[in-house]
Amino acid sequence: MAHPLQATVNPELSPQPGADDLDAALVAAARTDPTAFEPLYRRYVVPIYRYSFRRLGTKEAAEDATAQIFTKALAALPHHRRSGPTFRSWLFAIAHNVLVDAERVRRPSQTLDMAGPLIDPAPGPEMQALTAEGRHEVNILLLSVPTEQRRVLQLRLAGLSTGEIAQALGVSLGAVRASQCRAVKRLRLAMGLAPHGERGKDA
Repeated sequence: MAHPLQATVNPELSPQPGADDLDAALVAAARTDPTAFEPLYRRYVVPIYRYSFRRLGTKEAAEDATAQIFTKALAALPHHRRSGPTFRSWLFAIAHNVLVDAERVRRPSQTLDMAGPLIDPAPGPEMQALTAEGRHEVNILLLSVPTEQRRVLQLRLAGLSTGEIAQALGVSLGAVRASQCRAVKRLRLAMGLAPHGERGKDA
């Protein structure tokens, strides 16, 4: 496989019409011919690397994790079912598990209070600000939210939908929405943005 930083793919991959069908066709080919896994690698290596970098914080750790994620994905490919999660969410589920293990080795997990009312989960200025900020600033902002909420935002920044995040983390859609709502509230406070209006308070 190519080095993660040498792959020439769209760095901000997002779901496109027919993307799941293309992935399914590539997976079917790779099941019988491992060399056919290369197109899947090139489609997803940059989003996986960036997701790993946001979680681990260093180039070396992100590269190691990316290599491990794709190695595990290739080995587990025969068990991926077309009737199950999309390849995209399945791959990010593998990534999540690899990164949880890596984080556990690197430093103890910190759990913060997740209490607080739900607010409107629709994209707002805080998510736009996260997308526009540099890596260092994004990592600092993400540290202002609890671990579980941070993982939801990291997957959202990787381009996953609510349903894909739920599949990747093995939780319900409601749990993803609740985590994102609470995380957005904390981000607004960290960024000094005005609180939501009455609609957010009643959510």
